[in-house]
Amino acid sequence: MRTDTFTPASRYYHTPTRERPGADGQDVVQFLQRRFLPAASRFATVQLHTVAEGERLDVITALYLADPELFWRLCDANDAMHPLELTETVGRRLRITLPEGITAVPYA
Repeated sequence: MRTDTFTPASRYYHTPTRERPGADGQDVVQFLQRRFLPAASRFATVQLHTVAEGERLDVITALYLADPELFWRLCDANDAMHPLELTETVGRRLRITLPEGITAVPYA
């Protein structure tokens, strides 16, 4: 089952929903199926970013992806379960990537 409650920019857009009986046995509770982090190898790196003191992930994402709410794409591409992990270490290099599954084509 699928709902259209998430926009195409959401990390949950392609996540299917499931149902289970409610506590009273009558109602049905709908929930999202668990979403696993995709393999980092599914992302083509286009640039690297070095984290500076005090940087925020939403600002980095707005700079490179033109949308601060796409921070989850950097999480997926950098194997981070928790977004704050990406900016807590000054000097860490973050992979800025194409969306999952899209391969880079060299410019000729």
